[in-house]
Amino acid sequence: MDIIPRILPGMSGPGWLVPGRLTEAGEAMLTPGGAVSNTGLALHKLGVDVRLVARVGDDIVGDLLRRIIALTDPRLTESLVVAPGEFGSYTIVISPPGVDRCFLTGPGSNDTFGPEDVSEELLGATRIFHLGYPPLLRRMYLDHGQEMVELYRKAKRHGATTSLDLAMPDPAQPSGQADWREVLAHTLPYVDIFVPSIEELLFMLDRARFDALEQQARGAALLGFASAEMISSLAKEALSLGAQIVMIKLGHRGIYLRTGASERDWGRGAPADLDTWRSRELWAPAFDVEVAGTVGAGDAAVAGFLTAILRGQGPEGAIRSAAAVGACNVEATDATSGLRSWEQTQARLAAPWPQKDPAIAAPGWRQDAEQGLWRGPLDRG
Repeated sequence: MDIIPRILPGMSGPGWLVPGRLTEAGEAMLTPGGAVSNTGLALHKLGVDVRLVARVGDDIVGDLLRRIIALTDPRLTESLVVAPGEFGSYTIVISPPGVDRCFLTGPGSNDTFGPEDVSEELLGATRIFHLGYPPLLRRMYLDHGQEMVELYRKAKRHGATTSLDLAMPDPAQPSGQADWREVLAHTLPYVDIFVPSIEELLFMLDRARFDALEQQARGAALLGFASAEMISSLAKEALSLGAQIVMIKLGHRGIYLRTGASERDWGRGAPADLDTWRSRELWAPAFDVEVAGTVGAGDAAVAGFLTAILRGQGPEGAIRSAAAVGACNVEATDATSGLRSWEQTQARLAAPWPQKDPAIAAPGWRQDAEQGLWRGPLDRG
C-alpha cells in the first residue's frame, strides 16, 4: 500500500522537512504500490492478460490492498496469498513536484515471499514471468540468492520467458549488506530480460564507485554523474553474468538498451524476431512532459517494454514504447492514473512529441532522428 501525501506549495524547497517541526500536507492518496501492482496494473491497462502474485498481510492494510486491486479486476487478486500473522507491506511516498521521490517502507509480508508462492499451474500458462524488487524480498537475497535462483529455474522449466527488476537496497539494513554481485551472478543465467535502474545496478555491481559518485553528487541525483561509458560498461557486465536483454532506466535521461548475441531457449514470451535483438546498443531519450509525480515511473516503463515485446515490436520500438509509458506515468501523482491504453500510447508516439536531451557526450553515438533515438558504437543495427 502506497500512502502518498499531497505536497502543498512551499513544501518542496530546501529544509522543509525538519525534525521537531510540524509541516501541513494535503489529502493522502492510498493506492497499491511496489513492482507487483505498479508493473502489473500498468500491464493490465495496456491490455495484457496479467496476474499479480504476492504475499499480503492479514491486517487492515492487506485487506484494503486486495479490495482496491479488485476494483480494477477481481481476477487480479486470485494469486495473492494472505500471510497469517504478518503485517501488510506499505510505503509512505514523499514526492514533491519536480523532485525525485523518497520512501519510508515496511516490507511486512514481502519478507516471507518464496518460490512456493508462485503456482506451477500459473507458470505453465505464463508467457513472461516478471519479478521486481528482490531487495525488499528477504528470502530472495539470503544464502547468496539461492531461493531466487530456484524461482527462476522453476519459471524456465515451465517454459516462461523471464524478467527481473531491482530496487535500491537500504545500506543500513541486511539488504544493503548482501553480496548483490554474487546474487546476480547466480540468478542472471536464468534471466532473459533484465531491467534495473542505473543507480541500482551501480550499487550492486560496483559499490565503491557508487559511494564515490554519491559523495561527488553531494545530495544531487546520482543519475547526472553517470557517463555513457559507465552505463555501457555496467550493461556489458550484466550481459556477461547471463542476462540477454539489459534495459537500464535512466530517469529524465531516458532508457538505455544493450543486448547479447548468444543463442538460448527464450520460452513462450520471446521477442518476435530474435535476430533483430542480437548485439544492439540503443538509447531512447525521455519525452518532454509536465511532471506531476515520479512514483512508479520505472515500473511503468518496464510494463511498456514487456508489452512491446509481447506485441512483436523490435528493439527500437520497444524502448520508445517504454519511454512513452514512463512519460505518461509521471503526468499523474500516482503510479497508474496517467497511463493510457496501448493503442492510445502508440498514437501519441506517432504524433510529434518533444524529447529531452539525454546528455550522452560520448564518442561513437549517432542520432537517428527518424526513429527518435540514438545508436551506440556497439549497435550492429
